[in-house]
Amino acid sequence: MTLLRKLFRYAAVSVVSTSVSLTILAVLVATSMTTAGWANVIATSVGTIPSFELNRRWVWGRTGRRSLWTEIGPFCALSFSGLALSTLAVSVAAGWATSAGLGTAARAMVADAANVGTFGTLWVVQFLLLDRVLFGRRRPASVTTIDPYPVRAKAA
Repeated sequence: MTLLRKLFRYAAVSVVSTSVSLTILAVLVATSMTTAGWANVIATSVGTIPSFELNRRWVWGRTGRRSLWTEIGPFCALSFSGLALSTLAVSVAAGWATSAGLGTAARAMVADAANVGTFGTLWVVQFLLLDRVLFGRRRPASVTTIDPYPVRAKAA
């Protein structure tokens, strides 16, 4: 698969997982069911599931059993590193929105913007790590058999 096609698919997966995460984040922040920071943790955790599966299968064509140590663990570590940075950004942004007297809808939009801004900056780095290290590892070439009876040129 070409790099451009992988990048396009990676972007599509990001749209899906980001939509899931942002919807959950907005609902949790707007309803004040939890703090903005915890809402971001929950939203990112849920969004990581479709991100892993779609990236693994659709973008990089990996099938078969998932490896906890070589796929799931590193993918979650990447996602949750981004989560730590975005949670800080979301908490700061929501705190600012509250102190600025913004309403619940505006506060939710500010939290979403902080989330998108943080994850957006990490997007390219994550693509390169997934492509070069985690899922892009080349499988061993298939075994080529040598024909013991090659075609011989006819004598004239």
